[in-house]
Amino acid sequence: MAESIFFPIFAAKQLKHTTMRVLIVNTSERIGGAAVAANRLAEALNNHGVKAKMLVRDKQTGSITTAALPASWRLRWNFLWERFVIWCHNGFNRKNLFTVDIANAGTDITHLSEFKEADIIHLHWVNQGMLSLKGIQKILTSGKPVIWTMHDMWPCTGICHHARECKGFHTECGQCWQLCFPKDKDLSRKVLLKKKQVYAKGHIHFVTCSRWLEGMARQSILIQGHEVCTIHNALNTSLFKSDNRQSARQRLRLPDGKRLILFGAVKPSDKRKGIDYFVEACRLLKSRYPALKDVAGIVVFGNNADELQTLLPFPVYLLGYMHGEREMVDVYNAVDMYAIPSLEENLPNTIAEAQACGIPCVGFRVGGIPEMIDHQENGYIAEYRNVEDFAQGIYWVLQEADSEILSRKSRKKAIAAYGEDSVAKQYIQLYEEALKNSKKHD
Repeated sequence: MAESIFFPIFAAKQLKHTTMRVLIVNTSERIGGAAVAANRLAEALNNHGVKAKMLVRDKQTGSITTAALPASWRLRWNFLWERFVIWCHNGFNRKNLFTVDIANAGTDITHLSEFKEADIIHLHWVNQGMLSLKGIQKILTSGKPVIWTMHDMWPCTGICHHARECKGFHTECGQCWQLCFPKDKDLSRKVLLKKKQVYAKGHIHFVTCSRWLEGMARQSILIQGHEVCTIHNALNTSLFKSDNRQSARQRLRLPDGKRLILFGAVKPSDKRKGIDYFVEACRLLKSRYPALKDVAGIVVFGNNADELQTLLPFPVYLLGYMHGEREMVDVYNAVDMYAIPSLEENLPNTIAEAQACGIPCVGFRVGGIPEMIDHQENGYIAEYRNVEDFAQGIYWVLQEADSEILSRKSRKKAIAAYGEDSVAKQYIQLYEEALKNSKKHD
């Protein structure tokens, strides 16, 4: 059975870690929640004396603390080959083509100087052609301690990132609901069995960002024999903080005098982000509370956000894709609440960011969201897929709750749960334990 480890917030105070070198491996440098979390962790570790460096396939900045995989036609080929194999196994159908991964192709990073110089290898989201299962096996057999932060369920399932109600990963997968032609020995079972063989080649310290995901991981046949613990994502609460609302609205050209609801994602129209539920909840609010039409407005950020403008019954203010954290700080401070109707989530960075800026959130009871939002304390938790409850949550935050109390409690929760100092110390202790155990087996 997987062991559970708990790391007290301040337990790492006396650790000697000034020369520790950590290589954080993630597919992208900046794009996606895992990339954001990995970047913030690297910054927090470097601020605590650890020499942390990122290794990515897709580099978006000129940061000297981030290295990119050597340029090669193979990087694109790895991605395309994996999609092609999934497409073939799925009966030449594009359905769920990008919601599953099989890690049949990737880059061997063990020969890179960044890998050789590192004391700890810290994997994050390594899919879509970044690492193959064969490459992960080479990492495990290198002898270096391996930490793997799970940003979704893929490391503990056959091929899916979110299993939803499926429990196949408890035993051996098969009959995968994400494939067009599920069967006992389908692609999900083949990949799970391959993962099981790979994981047996070494020891992995799995970290989940939420207690919910830890619970899911501990039920997986793949995690047996490996440790698993929960450490939240880090957040710079000195950057993400409350600011003057009127000034923020002026900078973003948003109207004064409106009660603004924030909604968004990298791709807001993604069905998994719950756009259909959000639209229906807004329509319900308009029909039940007609006066809201003159009071409320919706701020939308993300790519192709203009697709939503004709769907929503309230005035919509489009911000497009936000390129930097400081821009997002303005966005949070300009609104009155954040609505996140996602159907699949682990521990959304956006909720932590909003809370740090004193903005209450409304979300469904799914994944790690109930761990972040304390119902009617710093926000509202609606029952899963319940449009009426979600609409009621929005109305409660906007019209019934005490805004100042919600704001104060939101900020307090963010500092306590996601502060960089706390998260960095917990990871440093985990690294020290992993190094100690590694030396015992040398």
